[in-house]
Order: sequence, then C-alpha cells, then structure tokens
Amino acid sequence: MAGLFGGIEAGGTKFVCAVGTGPEDIRQQTRFPTTSPDETLNRALDFFREARQHGELAGLGIVSFGPVDPDPASPHFGFITTTPKPGWAHTDFAPRFQRSLGVTVGFDTDVNGAALGEARWGAARGLQTFLYLTIGTGIGGGGLAGGQLLHGLLHPEMGHIRVPHDRNEDPFPGSCPFHGDCLEGLASGPAIEQRWGRAARELPADHAAWELEAKYLGLALSNFVCTLSPQRIILGGGVMEQTQLFPMIRHQIRQLLNGYIQSPVLQDQIDQFVVPPELGNRAGVLGAIALAQQAVAAGN
Repeated sequence: MAGLFGGIEAGGTKFVCAVGTGPEDIRQQTRFPTTSPDETLNRALDFFREARQHGELAGLGIVSFGPVDPDPASPHFGFITTTPKPGWAHTDFAPRFQRSLGVTVGFDTDVNGAALGEARWGAARGLQTFLYLTIGTGIGGGGLAGGQLLHGLLHPEMGHIRVPHDRNEDPFPGSCPFHGDCLEGLASGPAIEQRWGRAARELPADHAAWELEAKYLGLALSNFVCTLSPQRIILGGGVMEQTQLFPMIRHQIRQLLNGYIQSPVLQDQIDQFVVPPELGNRAGVLGAIALAQQAVAAGN
C-alpha cells in the first residue's frame, strides 16, 4: 500500500510513536513517558507534525491501554473510557488526532494492535484465529477470530477473568482495584511485586513466584483454549521476559486439559502453540501502523 503511515502505541507508562510502512521501513520513531493527557497527546501530535518531513501521512493507527471505545458507530469512538489510570478516564483520543492531523484514524486496544502486528509480520502469519496476551503492568488480551480483530459488546478484557484462587496456598488478596483477585490481580507485574516484596525482574529464575505465576497463567490459557479454540497463543509483556515461564505454562496447559482436546498441536507441538512475539516489544507500534493501513484500505 502506497504512502506513509503513523502509529501510536499508547501504554500506561510510555507512548511509542512511529512513521513508516512496516518493520523494515520505519522513517522516524520516538518514545516518551505517559504523563497527563494534554502533555502526552500534544507531544505525540508534535512528533507527527515534525515527521511530515518524510512525507504526508496517509493514515494513523492508535492502539491504547484501556478500557477504550473502539466502535466507530459510538459517539465516544476513540475515547479511553473507565481506565483506573489517574487523569485519563474519558479522554478524547482518536478524534483529537483526526481533527488535528486531518487523516483517517484507526483505533483499537493495545493488545488487539499487537495481535494485528503479529498477524501481519510476526508469530501469527497465516493464522486466522489466535490470541495475543500481554503480561506486565496489567494483563490484557486480544487477537483475531476468523481473520477479524476481536470485538463485540466492547472489546475483550481477558485479564479480568476469574481463575481458581486457593487462599491457603496463596493468601495474597489480589491487586486489581475493580475485582481484587481476578487474573490481573493475581498474576500481573504489580501483583508479583506486592506479593513477594520485590519486582519480577529482581526475582531469581528458581523463585517460588514463577511456579505460582505459571499456574495462574496456565489456568487462564486453558480456559481460552476451551472457549475460543485459538490456533496459537502469543505471550508478551515484561513478566514474560522471564523465559523460564514458557515451558512451565505449556506443562500446566497440558495437565489442565488432560487430553480432552485432541490436537497434534497440543500433544506434540506445544512449543509452537504458546510462544513469544516475533516482533518483541515492537509488536504494538507496528500493529498500530498495520491498523492505519487497514483503516485507509477500508475507506477506499
């Protein structure tokens, strides 16, 4: 597709902005901390105005922490809605960029964006139905079903499902301000730090934290396998930089499913079923560029 495209990966701690056409063609990129809405969004707008030195943008994709409103028919399309992030609830996001830059804007969750990037250029190439989850400051999930990004009533909130919580084994009450011990409340980076008194990156590979983490993630992914039947599950985010988690999670899934779902992928190729993102920490911003391309193509 001809033209240059912009992408914004809006995270709770940092923004990444880029201009280009794909992984091999990024003309300009920046990252900066997420502060107040006005300061952060104006800084992103300034980046895209400056990036016009590389040519005019054909479109912009924005993938954001949430919850968000991704429904183009909604009067609040492109807004961040009930986020617990201080100051950001009910923020006019995508419409602000559409007005300021005068380009077509695609808008979705950060995890759906990362999934789209992996579908286009990464670990989900050629797949029609798969999931992407990020395990970090929060836990979020997105993906494609039948080749389409997952939407419905709003968008998936896979980090807020309930998983069994044995309080004798794990008395930690959970860290989610909405639900306490949902998956995010038990297995996110902040939950690990609050439970063990140290950040995840500071814990040794043989720490008891990881067996418990793998158990919670294995329970969640087994539920997703049974409900959504994904062809692959991609796990990104800061917690998953602990690569020893991957074989532990795969083992948990096999144990929990107990041979019920008969697929050679789960029996003999599970190393190819639960995998890290091929695009690494670029999945989000590249997915935003892919979203921009998709939005422009849909409008033509």
